[in-house]
Amino acid sequence: MNELNFVTVGDGTRIAYRFDGDAAKPVLSNSIGTTLYMWDGQAGELSKHFRVLRYDFRGHGGSSAPVGAYSLDRLGRDVIELLDALGLGRVHFLGLSLGGFVGQWLGIHAPERIDRLILSNTSSHLAPASYFDERIAVVRQAPDMSETAEVFLNNWFPARMVTANEPVIDEFRAMLLAIDRQGLAGLFAAVRDADLRRTVALINRPTLVIAGEHDTVTAASHSELIAAAVPGAKLVMLPAVHLSNVEYPAEFMEAVLGFLR
Repeated sequence: MNELNFVTVGDGTRIAYRFDGDAAKPVLSNSIGTTLYMWDGQAGELSKHFRVLRYDFRGHGGSSAPVGAYSLDRLGRDVIELLDALGLGRVHFLGLSLGGFVGQWLGIHAPERIDRLILSNTSSHLAPASYFDERIAVVRQAPDMSETAEVFLNNWFPARMVTANEPVIDEFRAMLLAIDRQGLAGLFAAVRDADLRRTVALINRPTLVIAGEHDTVTAASHSELIAAAVPGAKLVMLPAVHLSNVEYPAEFMEAVLGFLR
């Protein structure tokens, strides 16, 4: 079952997902501004060992984009309802950036659904709120996603990759240009309002934190704080910017598979 499929969650939003491989275990959760195809470089290798579930956030990719601000609580419940609909009780969860926020929420509020937890290039809180309000206004008022796409690309990748316009840059640019602007604004609001700094210490699942040494979106110090707060958490630092799985795929997979296996 490698094609997109859909589950409708409690508020009527349709969530897109796909499976790769045979034996269910890991769930992959994306960065804001991307779709489940962000994980194309990892799905093949992971599916040799596990059945991999990927999904699109509400507002992105094949999922529907309800009007209004989204919340981290709703994004977490989308995952739980997706797992329930698919008959999956307990899974490994790998989330990058916003996906890492969702992973933290699940570890805090639904630990019985998580076996092992991987939090990559993420934070427990991003500030100031005014930054996200500004980005929401820009996204809503702009004629298209061109300006926003370039901002994301320059935040996600080292300048040498963007300047050289490497093929992966074009792939992610196309992904960004296709994002629903209402959906992006809704997810910006979820990040703006999320604050897990006190509750992240409640996570009691085996946890791996992956950080990008040069990450300017979710600074390496944010990952260090998460790893220090979660009992027994392991921290891996990669010489990456924000999308560690794309910039350093071999090292990323070595850390992930070493932890899961």
